[in-house]
Amino acid sequence: MGIIWKSAPVVTTLLLSTTSQWALAQSAAPGTVLELEPIVVEATRTGEDSAALQQRLNAIAGGVALVPRDAIAPTGNPTVAHALESVPGVIVQSFFGGNDQPRIQIRGSGLQQNPVERGILVLQDGLPLNRADGSYIVGFADPQQADAIEVFRGYTANRLGATVLGGALNFISPKGSDAPGARLSVSGGSFGQANVAGQAGFGGEAYDGLLQADFTTRDGFRDYNGSRRLSVGGNVGFAWSDTVTTRVFAGYRDLAFDVAGPLPWDALKARPSQNWGGPVVTPSGAIYPGPNVHRDRPRREATQFLIGSRTTATFGAHILDGAFGYTYTDDMFRFPISSGVRTTKGGDFTLLGRYAYKPDADSPLPLFEATAQYTVGSAERGNYLNIGGQQGQPFGRSDLDASTLSLFAGLNIPLWEKFTFSPAISYAHATRENKDRWALPTRPTTAFNPARPSILLPNGAVPTQNTSYDRSYDGWSPSLGVTWRPDENQTVFAAVSRSFEPPTHDDLLATVNGTPNSSPGRPNPANPRLAAAAFATPDLDAQTATTVEAGWRGRYGDFSWDAVTYYSWVRDELLSLRDATGASLGAVNADRTTHFGVELGFGAKLWERWSGRIAYTYQDFRFDGDPVRGDNRLAGAPRHFVTAALQFQATDKWTLQGAVRWSPEKTPVDNMNTLYADAWAVVDVRTEYRINDTFTVFGEITNIFDETYASSTLIVDQATADQAAFLPGDGRGFFAGVKATF
Repeated sequence: MGIIWKSAPVVTTLLLSTTSQWALAQSAAPGTVLELEPIVVEATRTGEDSAALQQRLNAIAGGVALVPRDAIAPTGNPTVAHALESVPGVIVQSFFGGNDQPRIQIRGSGLQQNPVERGILVLQDGLPLNRADGSYIVGFADPQQADAIEVFRGYTANRLGATVLGGALNFISPKGSDAPGARLSVSGGSFGQANVAGQAGFGGEAYDGLLQADFTTRDGFRDYNGSRRLSVGGNVGFAWSDTVTTRVFAGYRDLAFDVAGPLPWDALKARPSQNWGGPVVTPSGAIYPGPNVHRDRPRREATQFLIGSRTTATFGAHILDGAFGYTYTDDMFRFPISSGVRTTKGGDFTLLGRYAYKPDADSPLPLFEATAQYTVGSAERGNYLNIGGQQGQPFGRSDLDASTLSLFAGLNIPLWEKFTFSPAISYAHATRENKDRWALPTRPTTAFNPARPSILLPNGAVPTQNTSYDRSYDGWSPSLGVTWRPDENQTVFAAVSRSFEPPTHDDLLATVNGTPNSSPGRPNPANPRLAAAAFATPDLDAQTATTVEAGWRGRYGDFSWDAVTYYSWVRDELLSLRDATGASLGAVNADRTTHFGVELGFGAKLWERWSGRIAYTYQDFRFDGDPVRGDNRLAGAPRHFVTAALQFQATDKWTLQGAVRWSPEKTPVDNMNTLYADAWAVVDVRTEYRINDTFTVFGEITNIFDETYASSTLIVDQATADQAAFLPGDGRGFFAGVKATF
């Protein structure tokens, strides 16, 4: 992601650029996050404006960021990965290039899921897109329909109902009163990319409303790599009085994408646009283990409907916020044959209440704040055989129920003129229940001939093993933060915190004992009568961690910086393991792991028309004396990740920018640290020209040097040297578009 800067102080998303006062209305934590006055971001912006903004941003003792819409560079491929990739501490690894399922991880939480569906709380206007068990589909988060994205790393998300190690992302919708009139954008380019988005806002003296929609389609860089997404949403706000407001919002997402599979390294280097046909059988055994994408046609199709309402009332120093939300999700995921086809349909209901006491109107944070959030949901899950890319016989049926209660209370006590003391405590109670509705004595299996993988073998069956479970989890997460402000432009902070993360149903109910040529419960394709379990239901503990962190952020003249470092001692880390072929082994708790990281952002106005920024993330996540893995690095986490951009403001209307994404060191594919993805660097260039107050055109070239690289990898426990484990990034692409405001 590149950032279009229009003045020196606005130089990096890490430094929480700017937003206007509307953001508070649907910020994740009214009364606790930043009440920002409207800021005009232009060349004539005054130093007083910058100082006032920075003073408010510096209030939180922890890692936070704000990505306003104007800070996201125009692109022909508008994805959540593009919107977040330049925020230090947020690692976004593209899987398939479109509106799919990028691996987003913050401080390593949920890192080892394939795909990642746990580890952070994803919110829209302060209400969760996650299901009641904590799982989420990241493709439902649409940056095109957000005027800003709030990023809370680590314990700073506790006030939002998230006690997980990673944190939270909140996508803030615009309001009609702040975006009157209409906007339209059309863009497209390489890989069959086409995107159209529109927005219309209206308002009166005591009400406003906004409607928006976007549609994206893409053929993809690779064979079998298509994707599409339709998003429709809107909100209506009512001001009942000067102190009481209500906003009602609704949205619908329709997401579909082909799952282009991993490649062996030599195949990726030879032709990264290809897909893989599974293991190759030789007289000495099978080589190139991995899924057969050509035959199994893995794909995801998911829809989600969301409706909710938030009412905020201010009575002097007291701020009250109440909300409810409901989501209905219909998700079909056609995995390779080793896992089959998984369908999940169900609804989740959330009740939310927040209170803040703020006797000092000039203070950026309240003296006391509290949050209570309760989410409950149920779903019907079906499991079916994948027979040559078609949904076959069912082999599992489950009723899944979940609930999560999160409570938070905290203080922000000014000790002296320059110190603030912020103790807090969170409590979480979670339930996970599965009722196995499979009534037959056996579960069917299917297989293909490994030597001739298009030829079906005789069907089989394995004895039914009951998968029902009823689990509950409770955990307390205290925290303590301290900030010191030596002057109005600098803040030094330190914090210690606990985190608590229960497993999801995907951790607790996993398909196992499949192979690249056979379904779950059939570890030997040629033996249909070999008794084996089709599901694993491990008795998992919740993941907990103790984290210490410290940071320093500030601004001096034309320079700005934000530096955070943390160290986490993690117990019972949830790992979703896979074997060398990519088949699921189920989830386990690692005994002890450690997560150490550094999150840095720097920005500067270099010369009169030149500005630059750099964001650097360091991650060292390790097992701690594991009996099998020793002190190995956790697979999938790049140790160093850098994004940087240099911008030239050629004229008041014409902007040029170059940006680089750089992973400078090899990244382990497996927990045994035997296979690694190579280092890589990708350079993008883009330009934008404002024709007049109505029309703006832009263009970009991505991966200008056509680098062949693995943007992500499959994560397995122990790999082989020839394994299909590498997911190639897009080759060189050309994109252009036009934006209009009426």
